[in-house]
Amino acid sequence: MSLTVVEPTPVAAHAWEREKHEHYVEPHWCSERLFQVEQFKDSIWDPCCGFGRIPEAANRAGLIGLGSDIVHRGWHGQKTTLDFMQASAPWSENIVANPPFNIADRFVRHAIDLPYVVKVAMIFPTARLNAAHWIKGMPLSRVWLMTPRPSMPPGHVIAAGEKPGGGKMDFCWLVFTKGRIGPADLCWLRREAAE
Repeated sequence: MSLTVVEPTPVAAHAWEREKHEHYVEPHWCSERLFQVEQFKDSIWDPCCGFGRIPEAANRAGLIGLGSDIVHRGWHGQKTTLDFMQASAPWSENIVANPPFNIADRFVRHAIDLPYVVKVAMIFPTARLNAAHWIKGMPLSRVWLMTPRPSMPPGHVIAAGEKPGGGKMDFCWLVFTKGRIGPADLCWLRREAAE
């Protein structure tokens, strides 16, 4: 009996150095599609605005998109630098963000606890959902599984003009609505809207 050795096929996914302040950039379609399927009133605030992709998608959807970040990353619409975890008053009743995943639990709790905030939507790695025990007791209303898998490289990769592709992780939008009671809806958010 002879064995044939099969060489593994190279994967097109990238491995990048970690970004300071966990600045990772989602494809434009992620927030554009969210604003097509999820209702927000008047305005949204992205306190992790980075390059401004979420506030700009909100503007294109007919909302007022506001943005701040812990550092200024060059987006012309960012009016101030602000550590969201120190914020005591919201800029909008809706917070939509791609926050650092290592503080996701504290981020959502802080956002929900801010006065006047009604809805919080944040990007989260799908593979971490089963271990996200902090979600229990939170007003989670919907989980939007994003498909196809979006590639979210560090900000310095996008700033250098590289084209992302071959993402290795699945992501979802977690939508929390203050006062929600009951189980969350599980939905699919496809890059192309169904015709």
